[in-house]
Amino acid sequence: MARWSRSCSRTMRTWRQRMCQHRCRAPAERETRHDNASLPTWQVQLEKMGYNMGVRMVDELLAKASLAQCASFSETAEVVAKVGFKMFLGVNVEVAAATSSEFRLLLSENPLAEFVELPEECSKLEYSGLLCGVLRGALEMVQMRVECSLLRDTLWGDEVTEIRVLLKERLVEEFVDDDE
Repeated sequence: MARWSRSCSRTMRTWRQRMCQHRCRAPAERETRHDNASLPTWQVQLEKMGYNMGVRMVDELLAKASLAQCASFSETAEVVAKVGFKMFLGVNVEVAAATSSEFRLLLSENPLAEFVELPEECSKLEYSGLLCGVLRGALEMVQMRVECSLLRDTLWGDEVTEIRVLLKERLVEEFVDDDE
């Protein structure tokens, strides 16, 4: 877990440095390079970073938590909320509206928002979209292709951060016999 913490903090430090370098440019340069059109690019980068983190986190979760295979998507939601978020972020997460193909996670405490203040021109940046990427990457490693979206965020002034996870398909692992 210490190795993962170092890797995660290194990734977040790199991201903060990029954000800081961008904000520290001259005002004229910043205006031309940073407008609302660049926000989707940043959001895609955050989601990619989260995806890569999620792919690695699921291995550690399965190794340390000694979990049995989940029987349903709603059971998966409970494991993600009660075990995964607690293990890696140290926060309690509530599962809302869990069905066989969708669930929502409610974070009353969002550690990503703890020391972050979005500037006015970035007020709609989905900074917590990193968590969506983590969920997408982790669930894909356990054979579930999902779509995650950030519905509410404490950085936007909401009381809680709410993430919607929609199951697109269950992936089937195919084994190829090399002898043929």
